[in-house]
Amino acid sequence: MPALSHPTDDHGDQGGAADPVADAAALLHPRARPARRIGLGAAIVLVVLAVGVSAWWSATSSGGGAHGTVTVGVASDEPVALAAEPPLLVHVLGAVARPGLVELAAGSRAVDAIAAAGGLAADADPAGVNLARPVTDGEQLRVPKVGEVVEASGAGGGAAAGGGAGDGLVHLNTADVAALDTLPRIGLALAQRIIDYREANGPFASVDQLGDVAGIGDAILSGLDGLVAL
Repeated sequence: MPALSHPTDDHGDQGGAADPVADAAALLHPRARPARRIGLGAAIVLVVLAVGVSAWWSATSSGGGAHGTVTVGVASDEPVALAAEPPLLVHVLGAVARPGLVELAAGSRAVDAIAAAGGLAADADPAGVNLARPVTDGEQLRVPKVGEVVEASGAGGGAAAGGGAGDGLVHLNTADVAALDTLPRIGLALAQRIIDYREANGPFASVDQLGDVAGIGDAILSGLDGLVAL
């Protein structure tokens, strides 16, 4: 029988000569495909990590904002702390250790004003002052000596102290700053000097003694004729 012919194998027999180009393509082709698979997997992992980091950062930022809100709330309390009442300015004179102006906290009483002026003098008459009464801003508080009768005076109490017996004259030994300030050419500064002189030297013995007060000359003194008395 004639011998059967077999189709020629594209790759040849094992014993045949190998095609170097085909062998090289066979070696390179399987390696290229896994490399692409590995690159795609790494990209997916990176995307997942990026999403996770973004979510964590958003949560952290939201938490920081909450803390910031608390800080602002604390700062808003500061104006409330600053809303304090203004101090009182009281003029304490008479039988106290240090006559003059004293600054007191709101709600203070006469006893606080006297304490701020150094306390009662040795010849003071505590019964002549209501130590428990509240004082007001701009008030003049006089502490009498034992046996001395003083007209009550308060905030703007110049009329009571300066009016005396109602004769329309300003009485030098009892008048306060407000009463003395009503006299011609006697302002607040000179009125305070008159009171300081009186506290340091005792009651005036005569109207002419006003000339001993610094700043009061003959011209001012002559203008007070008929307006003042002891």
